[in-house]
Amino acid sequence: MERVAYDFLGNIVIVKFPKKTSAKEKKEIARKILERHHSLKTILEKVQPIKGRLRKMKTRYILGEKTKEVLYRENGCVFRFNVDETYFSPRLSNERKDVASKIKKGEEVFVMFAGVAPFPIVIAKKSKAKKVFSNEINRKANKYAKLNVELNNLKNKVELVPGDIKKVAEKIEKKFDVIVMPRPKLKETFLKQAFKLSKKGTRIFYYDFCGEDEIEKVVEKIKSEAKKENKKIKILNAKKAGEISPRQIRCRIDFEVLN
Repeated sequence: MERVAYDFLGNIVIVKFPKKTSAKEKKEIARKILERHHSLKTILEKVQPIKGRLRKMKTRYILGEKTKEVLYRENGCVFRFNVDETYFSPRLSNERKDVASKIKKGEEVFVMFAGVAPFPIVIAKKSKAKKVFSNEINRKANKYAKLNVELNNLKNKVELVPGDIKKVAEKIEKKFDVIVMPRPKLKETFLKQAFKLSKKGTRIFYYDFCGEDEIEKVVEKIKSEAKKENKKIKILNAKKAGEISPRQIRCRIDFEVLN
Protein backbone atom coordinates (compact mmCIF):
# COMPACT_ATOMS: atom_id res chain seq x y z
CA MET A 1 0.00 0.00 0.00
CA GLU A 2 1.11 3.58 -0.70
CA ARG A 3 2.23 5.74 2.20
CA VAL A 4 -0.57 7.29 4.30
CA ALA A 5 -0.09 11.04 4.82
CA TYR A 6 -1.58 12.83 7.79
CA ASP A 7 -1.61 16.14 9.68
CA PHE A 8 -2.00 16.49 13.42
CA LEU A 9 -4.25 19.37 14.49
CA GLY A 10 -4.70 19.39 18.24
CA ASN A 11 -7.11 16.57 19.11
CA ILE A 12 -7.79 15.71 15.44
CA VAL A 13 -5.78 13.90 12.76
CA ILE A 14 -6.59 14.52 9.10
CA VAL A 15 -5.53 11.54 6.98
CA LYS A 16 -4.99 11.36 3.24
CA PHE A 17 -5.45 7.72 2.27
CA PRO A 18 -4.21 6.19 -1.00
CA LYS A 19 -7.02 6.04 -3.61
CA LYS A 20 -7.80 2.32 -3.43
CA THR A 21 -7.91 2.05 0.37
CA SER A 22 -11.07 0.23 1.45
CA ALA A 23 -13.40 1.50 4.20
CA LYS A 24 -12.31 -1.40 6.40
CA GLU A 25 -8.61 -0.59 5.89
CA LYS A 26 -9.25 3.08 6.69
CA LYS A 27 -10.88 2.20 10.01
CA GLU A 28 -8.04 -0.17 10.88
CA ILE A 29 -5.39 2.50 10.14
CA ALA A 30 -7.43 5.05 12.12
CA ARG A 31 -7.70 2.66 15.08
CA LYS A 32 -3.90 2.15 15.12
CA ILE A 33 -3.33 5.94 15.09
CA LEU A 34 -5.67 6.40 18.06
CA GLU A 35 -3.95 3.56 19.93
CA ARG A 36 -0.51 5.13 19.40
CA HIS A 37 -1.56 8.68 20.31
CA HIS A 38 -3.78 8.74 23.39
CA SER A 39 -4.31 12.54 23.28
CA LEU A 40 -6.07 12.26 19.92
CA LYS A 41 -9.87 12.07 19.83
CA THR A 42 -10.89 12.07 16.15
CA ILE A 43 -9.70 10.72 12.79
CA LEU A 44 -10.93 12.50 9.66
CA GLU A 45 -10.22 11.70 6.02
CA LYS A 46 -9.23 14.50 3.66
CA VAL A 47 -11.55 14.08 0.65
CA GLN A 48 -11.05 17.44 -1.09
CA PRO A 49 -7.94 19.64 -1.04
CA ILE A 50 -7.84 23.21 0.20
CA LYS A 51 -9.04 25.51 -2.57
CA GLY A 52 -10.45 28.95 -3.39
CA ARG A 53 -9.96 32.28 -1.71
CA LEU A 54 -11.70 31.03 1.44
CA ARG A 55 -9.20 28.13 1.55
CA LYS A 56 -11.71 25.50 2.58
CA MET A 57 -11.19 21.77 2.42
CA LYS A 58 -13.59 18.85 2.85
CA THR A 59 -13.13 16.00 5.30
CA ARG A 60 -15.06 12.82 6.18
CA TYR A 61 -15.43 11.34 9.67
CA ILE A 62 -13.68 7.96 10.09
CA LEU A 63 -13.30 7.12 13.78
CA GLY A 64 -13.35 8.50 17.33
CA GLU A 65 -15.27 11.46 18.68
CA LYS A 66 -17.60 12.82 16.00
CA THR A 67 -16.40 16.42 15.69
CA LYS A 68 -14.61 18.69 13.23
CA GLU A 69 -13.76 21.36 15.79
CA VAL A 70 -10.15 21.57 16.93
CA LEU A 71 -8.50 22.95 20.02
CA TYR A 72 -4.91 23.58 18.93
CA ARG A 73 -1.94 25.04 20.82
CA GLU A 74 1.24 26.62 19.48
CA ASN A 75 3.71 29.31 20.51
CA GLY A 76 2.02 29.67 23.89
CA CYS A 77 -1.33 30.44 22.22
CA VAL A 78 -4.56 28.48 21.86
CA PHE A 79 -6.86 28.30 18.80
CA ARG A 80 -10.31 26.85 18.24
CA PHE A 81 -11.65 26.31 14.71
CA ASN A 82 -13.61 23.99 12.41
CA VAL A 83 -11.34 22.20 9.91
CA ASP A 84 -13.92 22.25 7.09
CA GLU A 85 -15.12 25.83 7.52
CA THR A 86 -11.81 27.63 8.07
CA TYR A 87 -8.16 27.49 6.99
CA PHE A 88 -5.34 26.75 9.42
CA SER A 89 -1.82 25.55 8.68
CA PRO A 90 0.18 24.09 11.58
CA ARG A 91 3.17 24.08 9.22
CA LEU A 92 3.34 27.88 9.50
CA SER A 93 3.95 27.73 13.25
CA ASN A 94 7.66 28.62 12.94
CA GLU A 95 6.85 31.33 10.41
CA ARG A 96 4.43 32.97 12.84
CA LYS A 97 7.06 32.88 15.57
CA ASP A 98 9.75 34.25 13.23
CA VAL A 99 7.61 37.14 11.96
CA ALA A 100 6.62 38.00 15.55
CA SER A 101 10.32 38.20 16.47
CA LYS A 102 10.82 40.90 13.83
CA ILE A 103 8.13 43.27 15.16
CA LYS A 104 9.50 46.28 17.04
CA LYS A 105 8.11 47.84 20.19
CA GLY A 106 5.13 50.13 19.58
CA GLU A 107 4.56 49.10 15.95
CA GLU A 108 1.12 48.72 14.41
CA VAL A 109 0.72 45.58 12.32
CA PHE A 110 -1.88 44.72 9.66
CA VAL A 111 -2.35 41.04 8.77
CA MET A 112 -4.18 40.15 5.53
CA PHE A 113 -5.77 36.70 4.94
CA ALA A 114 -5.66 36.21 8.70
CA GLY A 115 -8.05 33.26 8.93
CA VAL A 116 -8.87 32.38 12.54
CA ALA A 117 -6.13 34.87 13.56
CA PRO A 118 -3.02 32.73 14.24
CA PHE A 119 -0.59 35.34 12.83
CA PRO A 120 -2.25 38.29 14.64
CA ILE A 121 -2.47 36.40 17.93
CA VAL A 122 1.09 35.05 17.91
CA ILE A 123 2.41 38.51 16.93
CA ALA A 124 0.35 40.19 19.67
CA LYS A 125 1.44 37.62 22.27
CA LYS A 126 5.11 37.29 21.33
CA SER A 127 6.03 40.88 20.40
CA LYS A 128 5.68 44.37 21.86
CA ALA A 129 3.49 45.55 18.99
CA LYS A 130 1.15 48.39 19.93
CA LYS A 131 -1.78 46.83 18.06
CA VAL A 132 -2.41 44.09 15.48
CA PHE A 133 -5.23 44.34 12.94
CA SER A 134 -6.66 41.06 11.59
CA ASN A 135 -8.32 41.03 8.15
CA GLU A 136 -10.20 38.01 6.77
CA ILE A 137 -13.00 37.59 4.19
CA ASN A 138 -14.38 34.29 5.55
CA ARG A 139 -17.21 35.09 7.99
CA LYS A 140 -16.95 31.83 9.89
CA ALA A 141 -13.19 32.29 10.25
CA ASN A 142 -13.84 35.75 11.69
CA LYS A 143 -16.21 34.25 14.28
CA TYR A 144 -13.48 31.88 15.39
CA ALA A 145 -10.92 34.72 15.26
CA LYS A 146 -13.08 36.70 17.71
CA LEU A 147 -13.25 33.66 19.99
CA ASN A 148 -9.50 33.08 19.74
CA VAL A 149 -8.70 36.68 20.60
CA GLU A 150 -10.82 36.26 23.74
CA LEU A 151 -9.28 32.85 24.59
CA ASN A 152 -5.82 34.44 24.47
CA ASN A 153 -6.83 37.54 26.47
CA LEU A 154 -5.86 39.92 23.65
CA LYS A 155 -9.02 42.01 23.19
CA ASN A 156 -7.05 45.18 23.90
CA LYS A 157 -4.29 44.31 21.43
CA VAL A 158 -5.92 42.58 18.42
CA GLU A 159 -8.65 44.26 16.38
CA LEU A 160 -10.67 42.40 13.74
CA VAL A 161 -11.20 44.16 10.40
CA PRO A 162 -13.42 41.67 8.52
CA GLY A 163 -14.23 41.77 4.80
CA ASP A 164 -12.71 41.72 1.32
CA ILE A 165 -9.28 43.37 1.53
CA LYS A 166 -9.94 45.19 -1.75
CA LYS A 167 -12.86 47.04 -0.13
CA VAL A 168 -11.33 47.25 3.33
CA ALA A 169 -8.10 48.86 2.08
CA GLU A 170 -10.09 51.63 0.37
CA LYS A 171 -11.85 52.56 3.61
CA ILE A 172 -8.87 52.57 5.97
CA GLU A 173 -7.04 55.88 6.32
CA LYS A 174 -4.40 54.55 8.70
CA LYS A 175 -0.94 53.52 7.46
CA PHE A 176 0.84 50.63 9.14
CA ASP A 177 4.40 49.95 10.26
CA VAL A 178 4.23 46.28 9.24
CA ILE A 179 1.99 44.35 6.82
CA VAL A 180 1.92 40.55 6.87
CA MET A 181 0.55 38.72 3.81
CA PRO A 182 0.16 34.92 4.24
CA ARG A 183 -1.65 34.76 0.88
CA PRO A 184 -3.81 31.93 -0.45
CA LYS A 185 -2.50 30.25 -3.59
CA LEU A 186 -4.08 32.77 -5.98
CA LYS A 187 -2.84 34.54 -9.08
CA GLU A 188 -3.53 37.98 -7.66
CA THR A 189 -0.78 39.43 -5.46
CA PHE A 190 -2.89 41.97 -3.48
CA LEU A 191 0.23 44.14 -3.33
CA LYS A 192 -1.82 47.12 -4.57
CA GLN A 193 -3.79 46.95 -1.33
CA ALA A 194 -0.61 46.49 0.73
CA PHE A 195 0.95 49.58 -0.81
CA LYS A 196 -2.27 51.53 -0.16
CA LEU A 197 -1.88 50.74 3.56
CA SER A 198 1.87 51.42 3.67
CA LYS A 199 4.01 54.48 4.35
CA LYS A 200 7.70 55.31 4.17
CA GLY A 201 9.47 52.65 6.23
CA THR A 202 6.67 50.06 6.20
CA ARG A 203 8.00 46.49 6.19
CA ILE A 204 5.99 43.90 4.27
CA PHE A 205 6.21 40.13 4.77
CA TYR A 206 4.84 38.67 1.54
CA TYR A 207 4.15 34.95 1.03
CA ASP A 208 3.90 33.27 -2.37
CA PHE A 209 4.24 29.84 -4.00
CA CYS A 210 6.83 28.87 -6.60
CA GLY A 211 9.24 26.21 -7.81
CA GLU A 212 12.09 25.49 -5.41
CA ASP A 213 14.56 27.43 -7.58
CA GLU A 214 12.20 30.26 -8.61
CA ILE A 215 12.25 32.60 -5.61
CA GLU A 216 13.97 35.26 -7.71
CA LYS A 217 10.96 35.30 -10.06
CA VAL A 218 8.74 36.18 -7.09
CA VAL A 219 11.15 38.99 -6.14
CA GLU A 220 10.97 40.37 -9.67
CA LYS A 221 7.15 40.19 -9.60
CA ILE A 222 7.10 42.26 -6.40
CA LYS A 223 9.46 44.85 -7.91
CA SER A 224 7.21 45.07 -10.98
CA GLU A 225 4.07 45.56 -8.84
CA ALA A 226 5.85 48.24 -6.80
CA LYS A 227 6.80 50.10 -9.96
CA LYS A 228 3.15 50.10 -11.12
CA GLU A 229 2.16 51.73 -7.84
CA ASN A 230 5.04 54.24 -7.99
CA LYS A 231 6.63 52.71 -4.92
CA LYS A 232 10.32 52.25 -4.29
CA ILE A 233 11.22 49.18 -2.27
CA LYS A 234 14.24 47.50 -0.75
CA ILE A 235 14.35 43.71 -0.56
CA LEU A 236 15.42 42.69 2.97
CA ASN A 237 15.22 38.91 2.74
CA ALA A 238 13.98 36.11 0.47
CA LYS A 239 13.58 32.66 1.96
CA LYS A 240 11.96 29.27 1.65
CA ALA A 241 9.03 28.99 4.06
CA GLY A 242 8.05 25.35 3.62
CA GLU A 243 7.46 22.65 1.00
CA ILE A 244 4.02 22.33 -0.60
CA SER A 245 4.66 19.36 -2.90
CA PRO A 246 7.67 17.85 -4.71
CA ARG A 247 9.70 20.79 -6.09
CA GLN A 248 7.00 23.32 -5.05
CA ILE A 249 7.60 25.62 -2.09
CA ARG A 250 6.06 28.45 -0.12
CA CYS A 251 8.42 31.41 -0.01
CA ARG A 252 8.54 34.61 2.03
CA ILE A 253 9.90 37.87 0.70
CA ASP A 254 10.54 40.64 3.24
CA PHE A 255 10.84 44.15 1.87
CA GLU A 256 10.71 47.77 2.98
CA VAL A 257 8.75 50.60 1.32
CA LEU A 258 11.07 53.55 0.78
CA ASN A 259 8.57 56.28 -0.18
